[in-house]
Amino acid sequence: MAKKSAIENNKRKMRLVKQFAGRRSKLKAITINESLSMEERFEARLKLSELPRNSAANRVRNRCEVSGRPRAFTRKMKMSRIALRELGSKGLIPGLVKSSW
Repeated sequence: MAKKSAIENNKRKMRLVKQFAGRRSKLKAITINESLSMEERFEARLKLSELPRNSAANRVRNRCEVSGRPRAFTRKMKMSRIALRELGSKGLIPGLVKSSW
């Protein structure tokens, strides 16, 4: 089980990403648009840097929904390899068959 503080910190980042997604995408579109003047693009870049750092989507860590483990994460199942194996062995994941030899 991951530390509660790390899990909560990640949840806080997710909330910030949702909250600032619209503003961030508009400012990014302005900075990329080359038809605008250099001053306007620079202003948008400054406003973008004033937004909270944790509102950037790439700062959110993929974590297992069962255990909170940050590594060996399967995107399709949204859980780590360890939780996936345990639940698969118990037969709790439909369509997943644990192979053993």
